[in-house]
Amino acid sequence: MAITLPLGTKKLAGIAAEDIGKTAYAIFEKGAEMIGKTVGIAGGHLTGAQMAKSLTKALGQEVKYNPVPPATYRSFGFTGADDLGNMFQFNSEFEQDCCDARSISETKSLNPELQTFDRWLAQNKSRIPLG
Repeated sequence: MAITLPLGTKKLAGIAAEDIGKTAYAIFEKGAEMIGKTVGIAGGHLTGAQMAKSLTKALGQEVKYNPVPPATYRSFGFTGADDLGNMFQFNSEFEQDCCDARSISETKSLNPELQTFDRWLAQNKSRIPLG
């Protein structure tokens, strides 16, 4: 089993969908103090290799990471491949800016229940189709 992403060795900011809602709610709860502020959120900053290692642990079978160039990813032909390839390329080329703009500690201060990728996997591994 493998995950194929155009990240090379760069990190990608990620967050569980349910944490987006919880964090947004916390921002609205803060009210006026958040007006005019930009808040980038993340539950983790992981490389493709780190994601594969976490998937291996959670699923109990080896998951390899296949890094591919963004142009190759865009050529895969599935719906959204171009857009996702562009997103991954931007995130890879501007990794530091992308991760710095999405603070894990700030997100955790807004949402103390923030999940790590490993915690999310432990709760959702049965939903991942294998094979």
